[in-house]
Amino acid sequence: MPDLPGAELRLAEGLFADPAELFAQLQAEIPWERHRLQIFGREVDSPRLSCWIGDADAVYTYSRTRFVPRPWTPVLAELRGGLQALCAQSFNSVLCNLYRDGRDHMGLHSDDEPELGPVPVIASLSFGATRRFRLRHKRDKATGLELALNSGSLLLMAGATQRNYRHDLPRALRVQAPRINLTFRRIG
Repeated sequence: MPDLPGAELRLAEGLFADPAELFAQLQAEIPWERHRLQIFGREVDSPRLSCWIGDADAVYTYSRTRFVPRPWTPVLAELRGGLQALCAQSFNSVLCNLYRDGRDHMGLHSDDEPELGPVPVIASLSFGATRRFRLRHKRDKATGLELALNSGSLLLMAGATQRNYRHDLPRALRVQAPRINLTFRRIG
């Protein structure tokens, strides 16, 4: 992975024997919802389907919306256990996102809410369609990175990454297939 100043990133591929089977299980067992978000003073539908899952005390607020976690599903609990061992981190929650096709997207943002602590670790798993993921430095707009996140990939973002960078998943109108992204975190 290319070096990105002020970021700690690791990308791993091929962690799962059958990512397509995991995609199908996740799509079926997660209770997908359309969240409403506050953007520039207006309430709008999120440009993807989501579900906040975690330990009972892992309440999370972003975009001025408070999310109380739903209980862990069997597949998500198993994935969490494996990730905690692999990453030597403790995760008490996961934001599950379903991008139904390339029209679903997420704009530039940082996962830097106070509940995540000063140096958050985000373990991001992708299943389904390959999508482009971009990181852009908050002050130096010429500094950034673009990655293709394939099915079964893990992107670990740690250190000062959230403090120094914003990331997004831009529209990809040629992508017709769905993608599930799971971002495991520690709310504390």
